[in-house]
Amino acid sequence: MSASDLWHFLVIGYPFTILIETPILLLGLSSRHSLKRRLFAGVWLTACTYPIVVLVLPLVFTNFSRTVYLAVAETFAPVAECALFWSAYGKTEELGKRSMWQDFAAIVIANLASFVAGEVMAAYGWFGWFT
Repeated sequence: MSASDLWHFLVIGYPFTILIETPILLLGLSSRHSLKRRLFAGVWLTACTYPIVVLVLPLVFTNFSRTVYLAVAETFAPVAECALFWSAYGKTEELGKRSMWQDFAAIVIANLASFVAGEVMAAYGWFGWFT
């Protein structure tokens, strides 16, 4: 893919990813977070990681297999999002508690769901760039 194709994909993929991940975060994040925070997380976390996954990493891993790119990108996104979410909303008294792990699990599951949905879309050529 060219850099132009990657930018075009970002415009389509970002809202697609938000549509997949936000409902999971709404249901999955611990009850200590307000509805407003959960909705915000669905947009904000993706905004922080998606450009790196879609614009930067494909160019960095041009000479590597798609498997290597996916391993790095799909590890980077949930780890970075968990770190961002914890740095913004984590509390010392929550460290290591169920609510922290629930939040992290929700973020990881949301990322896995959007990855799987994207792979299904790509397999059927619904994005128009993959075969």
